Amino acid sequence: MRAFIGIDLGSTTTKAVVLDENMEVLGRGITNSRANYDTACKVAKYEALLSARFMLLRRRLAGTIAAESGLEEFLDSWERSFRLGQFVEQLEDLEATCLEKATGARFVGREGAIAEALGEIFVALRADAPALFTHDARRKSDFFRDLAGARFMAVGQEIAKATKIPYDWLLNIYDKAIIEVENRPPSGDVTEKLQRALVRLIAMSPELNDFVAKVAPAAEAALATEIEETSIVGTGYGRVTLPFPKENIRSEILCHGLGAHMMYPETRTVLDIGGQDTKAIQIDGDGIVENFQMNDRCAAGCGRYLGYIADEINIGVHELGPLAMRATRSVRINSTCTVFAGAELRDRLALGEKREDIIAGLHRAIILRAMSIISRSGGVRDQFTFTGGVAKNEAAVKELRALVIENYGDVVINIDPDSIYTGALGAAAFARRAVGE
Repeated sequence: MRAFIGIDLGSTTTKAVVLDENMEVLGRGITNSRANYDTACKVAKYEALLSARFMLLRRRLAGTIAAESGLEEFLDSWERSFRLGQFVEQLEDLEATCLEKATGARFVGREGAIAEALGEIFVALRADAPALFTHDARRKSDFFRDLAGARFMAVGQEIAKATKIPYDWLLNIYDKAIIEVENRPPSGDVTEKLQRALVRLIAMSPELNDFVAKVAPAAEAALATEIEETSIVGTGYGRVTLPFPKENIRSEILCHGLGAHMMYPETRTVLDIGGQDTKAIQIDGDGIVENFQMNDRCAAGCGRYLGYIADEINIGVHELGPLAMRATRSVRINSTCTVFAGAELRDRLALGEKREDIIAGLHRAIILRAMSIISRSGGVRDQFTFTGGVAKNEAAVKELRALVIENYGDVVINIDPDSIYTGALGAAAFARRAVGE
């Protein structure tokens, strides 16, 4: 079957969307952008095509076992088995790369002891791996670097004490190795890996044998379906690095406008807050851009701003929203500069202000800045769609709703759970349009 792919190379994350010929979403993929856009592009596309494969399985199996229950649970278990296998493969790669890095001049005479310590660390990491992919597992991140790094550091500290090897040696080895490992895109045939994942799943859950026997013919047909990468279009912060012809590159403005239109056809105003920029876009009834405005200086008021603040108080960026939601008041933040905001945060804490009240004030400052950009673009018209990674932040959404209603009345505000993929969705739509019928 023909597939049309859009890739949005953001400054923080890279997203990919796969559409079928009917402009329906087959799959989505996301990864860290890091500094290597080429790898980020490949990984996001790989993840989107994997997601598309599961969509094809879902379509096929739904027709086969319409009267049966448990399809979604089965597919979820199958995907978790696949992810576990993928994670263990990367752990093996990371261990081998760490051992390579443990042979430098700094470690002369201690290579054997370091290799033994690393071996113990990775035995523990492999033993812990299945727990990360259980049905009720709660992970702070889905990215390999974050999952492996957290456990490596925790286990590494214990083993460093026991073996008398300096912990900073182990950490230095890991830091060098993870850069190489995360910049190696997944290899191997996805279909073969899915088949191995199914075998592993049955071995872990023998009670699924009968279910698998029922769906085997339809599953084999779905896995055998070829996904032809018919056309691909790139957009985003790093789009100039993509190895695509010029006609396969589109601006973020055009892609976010069209993507928002595809999600919500009645949308007329779009606000996108990404890692490095904030965009306010006015579109017509066909998703064509009529006007837009962007932040004109730095990353103040964008995702990087939140990331910097999270680093300042040593929490994950995903924890900022829930923390701000616990505030009893919103502290006024005067600075719009990311670095100065960090200094103001420290000053406010020193004065005894509650951390959650300060963070609430920072969220309000971000949205006030976005409202100014919206105003310059032509204001909010019904319907209004909020996209980008910050749209997943509940405190930012709360402030946005309040300020939009305060300034423009009770307009419809759309926030899709997959809004981070809006730009990639628009790019995929351009890829489909380029081919025509």
